[in-house]
Amino acid sequence: MNKLFYYVKSFMLWELLKGMALTGRYMFARSITVHFPEEKTPQSFRFRGLHAQRRYANGEERCIGCKLCEAVCPALAIHIETEERDDGTRRTTRYDIDLVKCIFCGFCEEACPVDAIVETRIFEYHGEKRGDLYYTKEMLLAVGDKYEAQIAKDRADDSAYR
Repeated sequence: MNKLFYYVKSFMLWELLKGMALTGRYMFARSITVHFPEEKTPQSFRFRGLHAQRRYANGEERCIGCKLCEAVCPALAIHIETEERDDGTRRTTRYDIDLVKCIFCGFCEEACPVDAIVETRIFEYHGEKRGDLYYTKEMLLAVGDKYEAQIAKDRADDSAYR
């Protein structure tokens, strides 16, 4: 009897009918696909994307050259050179981040005592060559200047920074 039942099921293509029923059920269901360039998914204000360096309100860069971010980086993606200025303060002469090496862990952001290096919510960037993703100090400051309003808003929204 059991063999006859399996024979009838295979003759009637039972598995095919079950598969078609499942396909039909999902064909008329609401679509959950996000059409990326036109639609954006909601993003957390703690998202870690492209790096940026910030400036003080008077226009001076925040980085004091303590090299904590370089020391804490597990991927060794940050390279810093500093020099002492005439007034006795230390500032960076070179601050480079290799985004090909970077694992976007956020340790550099957490280690910075003056909130100079931050990771923005920008994820739409690319490089066609390896050198395109090697960000220098000037490039990082330009990103920070461009998105300072969004960075400051994210910092104000996050209770961990209060």
